[in-house]
Amino acid sequence: MAAESGGGLMGFTWGPGAAAARSATHAAIFAPLASAGRAEAVAQRLADAIQLGLLEQGERLPTESELARQFGVATVTAREALESLRVAGLIETRRGRAGGSFVSGSGDDARAALAGRLAGMSRVELRDMGLLYGIIAGAAAERAALFTTPDEVEALSLLVEDGAVANGAAARRAENGIRLEVAALARSARLVAEQVRVQAEFGPLLWVALQEYAVLAGNAARHRMLVAAIGAEEPERARRIVVEQVGWLVDRLLAIREAADR
Repeated sequence: MAAESGGGLMGFTWGPGAAAARSATHAAIFAPLASAGRAEAVAQRLADAIQLGLLEQGERLPTESELARQFGVATVTAREALESLRVAGLIETRRGRAGGSFVSGSGDDARAALAGRLAGMSRVELRDMGLLYGIIAGAAAERAALFTTPDEVEALSLLVEDGAVANGAAARRAENGIRLEVAALARSARLVAEQVRVQAEFGPLLWVALQEYAVLAGNAARHRMLVAAIGAEEPERARRIVVEQVGWLVDRLLAIREAADR
């Protein structure tokens, strides 16, 4: 295995437990948009995070200028996005020294909101998004198996086990953190950036599938298989596990979508 030290890619802190998962989640939420951003795209990203409970009630959002920089959009675009979230009742603005934009909505209606988005996607579009997600996440796992140290494998295993016993927003943060942790272990800043991008775009929809206990348990079992493959320095096996796992979750999404159409 390579002796390079892990963590620190793109300024993020990587490690076991809830703190790492939360850091990774925020990295995905505030990742740059894939194309020239519109206010609707910024608002959708933040609304997803609020409705999923990934941005918690009472949490303070970055300022308009900070949001613009993080998303790679104009300040006026960030301002318009925040205004639409205020109108929707998802955030509130407070004045004064301790003021700013704060989350006022909750994650209680996350499944319904995301199910609505899922219903508006075609089978082809959903499969295509899943294909890209699997390719990037699989490549990250493959490289992680070449470079990860025993201590990093242990830390990744702890993150997986934390996620296995969590529920609600904590489970979704852990799922996010696992994917981004593996990408960080690949020792490629560009690959981390791509994983963050697709995580922000497709990750919320994948969480629709992670509602039933049997699916959560199956997903945790696949994560454990991935950790074992990375620890055994088996890059091809690690890639196959991730690609199969993503395909399995996409199949679950399709089943949920078809059940809703009946």
